[in-house]
Amino acid sequence: MPQEPSARRVPIDPLYRGRFNDGQRHFTVRASSAEAPDSFQVYAGSDPADIVVVVSGLVSWNLRATWGDGWRSAGDEWKAWLKDQAFMVFYNGRPPEAGKVRVCNG
Repeated sequence: MPQEPSARRVPIDPLYRGRFNDGQRHFTVRASSAEAPDSFQVYAGSDPADIVVVVSGLVSWNLRATWGDGWRSAGDEWKAWLKDQAFMVFYNGRPPEAGKVRVCNG
């Protein structure tokens, strides 16, 4: 009886945290290290060289966002949205689902 060909194994990137999109572009979130990362980066599409933002200071909670070339001129509202999405992906592996986010006002 012939044997089935083995499935092609794709290496898993231990730094990969997930993806999200803004309706036009896809963004990928990667941690700085597999153990206790102090930062994460968001890059556009599948090109790690197209860095959108690096958020550092995760361990100390002295957070700092450093925007990549071509992304610094984006509007403040979009930047805040992108950082919120990136944090959700970094910590949960995916962005929040529309209509499933609860907000406490007080």
